[in-house]
Amino acid sequence: MKVLVTGSTGFLGMKVANRLAMMGYEVTGTGRNEKIGDSLSKKGIHFVSCALENREHMIALCQDQDYVIHCGALSSPWGKYKDFYYANVIGTKNVIDGCIKWKVKRLVHVSTPSLYFYYNERINVKEDDVLPSKFVNHYAKTKYLAELEVDKAFQQGLATITIRPRALFGPGDQAIFPRLIKVCEKGMFPKIGSGNVEIDMTYVDNAVDALLLCLSSGHSTLGQKYNITNGDRVNLYSMIETVMEKLGKSFSYREISYQKAFLLATAMEFVSTNLLGGKEPLLTRYTVSVLSQSQTLSIDKARKELGYEPVISIEQGTKEFIEWWKDHAN
Repeated sequence: MKVLVTGSTGFLGMKVANRLAMMGYEVTGTGRNEKIGDSLSKKGIHFVSCALENREHMIALCQDQDYVIHCGALSSPWGKYKDFYYANVIGTKNVIDGCIKWKVKRLVHVSTPSLYFYYNERINVKEDDVLPSKFVNHYAKTKYLAELEVDKAFQQGLATITIRPRALFGPGDQAIFPRLIKVCEKGMFPKIGSGNVEIDMTYVDNAVDALLLCLSSGHSTLGQKYNITNGDRVNLYSMIETVMEKLGKSFSYREISYQKAFLLATAMEFVSTNLLGGKEPLLTRYTVSVLSQSQTLSIDKARKELGYEPVISIEQGTKEFIEWWKDHAN
């Protein structure tokens, strides 16, 4: 079987491309990072450097593919709307058009649960819960618009499935734990509000398991959306403390009220947008929300309909990340 993995030089895309190759699939990977692309090529993966916005090239890459796993996206809490729109909406349209033209058997689309949240606390969010009237950032909005394109394609006859994995972590993570570690290494980490913040995380190989399930799931799963997490909620600040302790690093908290932090972030965003040419501020309202508001998802639907069950625990996954970080941090 032939599989195209977009975003194969990203964290999740690289993991799923490698897993598929190990399982004997004929894998084509695409992305922007040619250095990582070279490492994929050495593992028997056919790598093609291509931007999602390159319509002609993306459509051509879908030729002769049995499946497409669309991991590629511009993921960031800050940036210009047009950049997110071109990568996440236009890029997804291009992938869809390629799948339709070349009669790909199934498109598995990786979305985000960021589209659920809007500076508020939400517990046990389900896939069909009401979405906010305004999205928390450009990333969330454009990923929502991308989902609408996938929905349209399903109505037109393309077999599609969408997953929404939350807070991916593990060896190779360059986003979640590394950012937290770097802030702590400065000696002070902001504790916003009470510190009683429950979150979901997803060990990256568990997310890969979910994607593989989507390739062979039953007809009733087509057109559906699925939350993916480890199914084991953790306290955000306890997790930070555990990671830093295992790394042998000390830090302290700087406590700040939610109201003060939110006002500060609002001011920083205004200055960055209007006076600093769009430069990312040190603190955003989205970050304040993540650090102060419990946000958890239900994975009951994925368990029931996909047969998804997280294999690697958060504890084990954290241990594996720390071992990797010690070898790769410097």
